[in-house]
Amino acid sequence: MRRWLAMLALLIAVSPAPTFAQIGDEVLPAPFVETLLELPDDAAQAAKAGKRLLLYFGQQGCPYCKELMSTSFTQKDITDKVAKHFVAIGFDLFGDREVAWFDGKIRREKELAKFLKVQFTPTVLLLDEKGNTIARINGYYPPHRFAAALDYSARRLEKKLAFAEHMRALPQDGASPTLNEQPFFMKPPHDLRRKPGGKPLAVLFESRHCAACDELHREGFKREALLSTLARFDVARFGIAGRDALTTPRGKATTAEAWARELKVAYTPSVLFFDDAGREVFRLEAYLRPFHFASSFEYVASGAYKKEPEFQRFLQHKAERMKERGEKLELWR
Repeated sequence: MRRWLAMLALLIAVSPAPTFAQIGDEVLPAPFVETLLELPDDAAQAAKAGKRLLLYFGQQGCPYCKELMSTSFTQKDITDKVAKHFVAIGFDLFGDREVAWFDGKIRREKELAKFLKVQFTPTVLLLDEKGNTIARINGYYPPHRFAAALDYSARRLEKKLAFAEHMRALPQDGASPTLNEQPFFMKPPHDLRRKPGGKPLAVLFESRHCAACDELHREGFKREALLSTLARFDVARFGIAGRDALTTPRGKATTAEAWARELKVAYTPSVLFFDDAGREVFRLEAYLRPFHFASSFEYVASGAYKKEPEFQRFLQHKAERMKERGEKLELWR
């Protein structure tokens, strides 16, 4: 009966008038549909209609989720693209609905999020017909980049080039024709090798003509809370297509462009964090407002990531402590 109901739900999902979906009390926009969360069946039914699965992970009260829904999902060209090429299914990062995955196992939403290593909301996974993730959108992408990410799957470009290469080739919107500078950036030669007990490393990848990069420098790097935390890091900055020579945290001689490609950096600005052993322990791959940006440095500098592998949980606990102290919490400003 469950299998029959799943097929019926997908017949509705791939029709021109899909049903509305929700995450908790929040209604998702029209491209999203409700299914019985039998994802192998969902993918099979979607494939018959020439579509693929789009999995969205969000949470109630998430300002980045709200921004995604109020920008990209209010633009007709994007919603039409989603409706034409995808069956879009929403998940609650901390939800308890049961979901059947392609390995045959049934997990609750929050368990599936951990299994898929979802660290941010929103996170969007674009799957192929067999359930393989061919593109991953960690965090908020502005509309022109979000649309381009959808195109990667809709046009089956995974057969031709990597997602990171596809995104790297996109033209940027306006903004500064040069990279931004900060006094705390490491100077060349860039030897990023770590020493036991030494400082962790934060590596910022940027690009020219990147409005989000400009805003990061204009707002994110200006906050006093972050500047005090930055003293606990070595901070290196590279152009994502730069030819700068460097030595990686693990001691490999390479260039910025080659290293970015090896690390699969697909978005600017991105910040990658490495511990004193040269291991990558966390990364930011999307637009972040100052509170979340500063909190990511605190998350690594304090070592909290070792005990709390979910960044969202760390943020929740921090917000609760701030409220208890009577401090004003600004998630978006």
